[in-house]
Amino acid sequence: MKKHILFIAALFMVQMGFAAPKIQQVEPLNWWTNMETPLTVMFHGQDLKDAKVSVKQVVGGKVMRGTCLGLVPRSQHNAESPNYLFVDFGVFQPGTYRITLKKGAKSASYDYVIAERKEDSKNRSSFTSADVVYLIMSDRFVDGDASNNSTKDTREKADKNNVNGRWGGDIQGIVNSLDHIAKLGCTAIWPTPMLGDDEQAWSYHGYACSDYYHIDPRYGSNAQYAQMVHTAHSKGIKVLMDMVPNHCGGAHWWMNDLPYQDWINQFTEFTNTNNCFTANYDINASQYDRQLSNRGWFDHPMPDMNLENPDLLKYFQQWAIWWIEYADLDGLRVDTYPYIEKIPGSKWLEAIRKEYPNINIVGECWTRPAPAVAYWQSGVKNFDGFDSHLPTVMDFPVEESIRQALENDGHGWGNGLTRVYDAMTMDYMYADVNKLFTFLGNHDMARITDVVLNKDLRRVKLAYVLLATMRGIPQVLYGDEYAMTSAGEDPNNHSYLRAPLPQGDEVTMEMQDMFDFQSALFNWRKGEPVLHTGKTMHFLARNNTYAYFRYNENEAVFVFANAAEEPQIIPVDHYAEILGQYKAVGVNPLTGESVNLGRNDIEVPGLSTVIVKLTK
Repeated sequence: MKKHILFIAALFMVQMGFAAPKIQQVEPLNWWTNMETPLTVMFHGQDLKDAKVSVKQVVGGKVMRGTCLGLVPRSQHNAESPNYLFVDFGVFQPGTYRITLKKGAKSASYDYVIAERKEDSKNRSSFTSADVVYLIMSDRFVDGDASNNSTKDTREKADKNNVNGRWGGDIQGIVNSLDHIAKLGCTAIWPTPMLGDDEQAWSYHGYACSDYYHIDPRYGSNAQYAQMVHTAHSKGIKVLMDMVPNHCGGAHWWMNDLPYQDWINQFTEFTNTNNCFTANYDINASQYDRQLSNRGWFDHPMPDMNLENPDLLKYFQQWAIWWIEYADLDGLRVDTYPYIEKIPGSKWLEAIRKEYPNINIVGECWTRPAPAVAYWQSGVKNFDGFDSHLPTVMDFPVEESIRQALENDGHGWGNGLTRVYDAMTMDYMYADVNKLFTFLGNHDMARITDVVLNKDLRRVKLAYVLLATMRGIPQVLYGDEYAMTSAGEDPNNHSYLRAPLPQGDEVTMEMQDMFDFQSALFNWRKGEPVLHTGKTMHFLARNNTYAYFRYNENEAVFVFANAAEEPQIIPVDHYAEILGQYKAVGVNPLTGESVNLGRNDIEVPGLSTVIVKLTK
């Protein structure tokens, strides 16, 4: 009889919508005291709609009686799915708190931790033009721990014979390589995404996130990631996290139960983005093109996130802030930034920078010419009043100009290093040229050695002199310190160019020579503030040379690049307006040799550079 009554009661509870709730995901995983950002916790599980929320503090494993004052629920709201509940909390004291979601007589609980915020975390410093950033393709870089190459809880297993498969690079491989990176003179690392990516194939690139709050187990754990950051800091190396708010992966757990139908941008059939993010500022653009640019999917396994949904926007704001606070990060890199809905994307960054006023964030705005890139840099006075709140943008126009200048002999009007001069003339478009992210290549384009004419390493060295001495924040693609080339016949096949970093006997004398050259260059750059914040004055020449001064009130660095096959004489008389402000005799910082720029007969060999440090 008693069992019968309990069955009838349970049936009544289900009919009344009071089935036993179940909690499966709680995000953010925890929070901190003294944060600018209010805490909204997303609970996901089963039948959480309209659950009543209560909180008790847990001390020594025991639930305390009485009113809890350390974590206080303030409001809550449902999603469209009955399996979600969003709860706003007031955060007042560190501790462990048992949050209970109750429906009728049934309940589910979760112990939530509020930690004490690290002192002065809000005012953390970030990467600047004094840094050189080292880009790592996380799965391909170095396999430091073979035991995690394949795991039971991930679908794609390691297969080093599959060029499109996972090869085992991991957190331990990065840790093992920090001394190498520091010796090169790089002071920051940017690993490609290391969060969960559980696609059945092609998961190695990491840009189809299946879990925003956990490191993919094939790389390691959250704790190992945080320890990697700590170890990097001990060696003078900053860490940037690569974030992708534009799209998730098709394997993300919420794709089986979306909180809202507009959580992602949906179509009746698969619809690609038109890749036309110029529509964001084109006064002639149609609404059709503008919508498709921001709402179309980046690729088949990459559902496009709709940041115009306020709960999703808040979710992503907290997600970025959580990782900065948890792992003690020094900055962020944002993938495919202009593909995000424009205004919510700006609000996302604004919230991060409110929490961390000094944080630097670099966005991938893969377009040209310079005005199209400058539009996305915070502080630019755009015609429509838009401010992205994105401090740093990738300098694709100058990257393209250097590659085009060195891919042929430079003959013909407007070719060669004239292209670099022309690209640099657009600096007036930017809000801050010292916050341009400069590079010769990245994981999505052919390596610089594959691009230059005849794979001539003299041209590669010339390109690196430009990179190290021009304005901006230089970025080096891993392996380019060894002048790596693509492992396959097609250097534009991304999977082939993303080969592992050579180790031990794999490093040839030619590779070591390139490393030593770049190491001398970047380590010298560390101690030259004039290269970090100085102004630029450059000089045009039609003989495939390019000259410029980086200068301030007290000193200057003069660079003369000769991309011609033939020797060239430095036309020092052309530089009288600035050269006369400094002593004529300077020093080549890479060789230690004295250079007299008061002479008119200084010959520079073909495919080489001269650098001279000048003082008053």
